[in-house]
Amino acid sequence: MSISHHQTASGRPLRVSPAWVGGAGSAQHEHLLPVREAVWVWSVRRYARTALWALPAAALLYGWTTLGINTPPGPLVVTLAANWLSAIAMIALAGLLAGTRTRRSAVTGLLIGLAGYVLTLPLAALPADTAAAGSPLTVDQLRLVEVAASAAVGAGWVLLGWAVFRSRLVNPADGVLLMLAAAAIGAGAHAQRPLPTVGALLLLAAGTGLAWTAGRLIPRH
Repeated sequence: MSISHHQTASGRPLRVSPAWVGGAGSAQHEHLLPVREAVWVWSVRRYARTALWALPAAALLYGWTTLGINTPPGPLVVTLAANWLSAIAMIALAGLLAGTRTRRSAVTGLLIGLAGYVLTLPLAALPADTAAAGSPLTVDQLRLVEVAASAAVGAGWVLLGWAVFRSRLVNPADGVLLMLAAAAIGAGAHAQRPLPTVGALLLLAAGTGLAWTAGRLIPRH
């Protein structure tokens, strides 16, 4: 079984081996054929390369919300759009790292980050220091939930940044920028300016670098 070599951003060879579907040729499994080119791997990577551009887009929207400028759709719509794009970028980044040695960190970061976004969603529409009618939680408890959700999102990005840094698949500097941006993201609305804006700029730099490097250096076929 042959193995092809491709150069990664770190200068090391990327070893990509063909995948097989099915077992040895027996009379019982004659209908199962080997997939020598691992088509599903390239499909996942093609999606990941394209969807990674959602990360710089999310950073732009997140940065816009930190400036305190009134927008026609309202801050709620912009915030929800930024969170949605961030979730897409998390899935894409975890998919990109699925075949690397840091896949466990990437998957853990994805699950923690998605949990944070799920907690953030029902709280986004509530005004500050307000509890929903009929809610079993008080205002102070909801504030703790909001802090926990922001911390979960930040922890998810930290793990994904660490996975990028150690993967040797893309530029490790983008992983460092992603981890630095996660500190501001985890602080959420409780951080004082200009920390959230700086975090958005770091996230923009990391997302642009990841999307650009993934599109140029990761093998397509």
